Amino acid sequence: MGLGGFVMKFLGSLGVAGVIAGVALKDLVPSIFSGMLIGIDKAFSVGDYVSIKGASGTVEDIGFLTTKLITDEGKKVYIPNQLIFSAPFINYSASAQRKIFIALEIPNTEDLEKAKTVIMEEIRTFDFVEDKASAEVIVLKQSLGVFYLEARFQMKAGEKITHIRSEALIKIKKKLDESGIELATTPVINPTTEGE
Repeated sequence: MGLGGFVMKFLGSLGVAGVIAGVALKDLVPSIFSGMLIGIDKAFSVGDYVSIKGASGTVEDIGFLTTKLITDEGKKVYIPNQLIFSAPFINYSASAQRKIFIALEIPNTEDLEKAKTVIMEEIRTFDFVEDKASAEVIVLKQSLGVFYLEARFQMKAGEKITHIRSEALIKIKKKLDESGIELATTPVINPTTEGE
């Protein structure tokens, strides 16, 4: 009936369409599957503070294709779900014991021991610190006339990490100012879980 050529063309078209669909859906299907895995695994949920692929923030929405984070600066970050399970990620909210690390740079013209004492005394006044005896202020290094200090303390469970970091930094800076101790640069805050 002369349909042989038509059938061959039709099958060829299906093959081309299949290749195009495969390429187009190559990233879409893993993202959808990963989105379902997030819901099943419950590694994190809306409201948790997480760090994924170098982006840290509060989870605002978990969709089929992307997970939306709100960073500390208020920016919205959309992370493809397929990336979440391709590398380790951190859920700070899942840990009952969370530590805050605050890096401070003190010029070598300042009294280092006094600075450590002032910072430590201020941390002990914080009502959001879980175990005040475990809090510490250590000197990491000294370079180009600057001492690099790090204040570490464990925050209470249920507290919002972004609020705690902000309040702790403001109080430490204010106490250092009152004590006449200047910082070399703007402090850097890094959240982490205990044991890292």
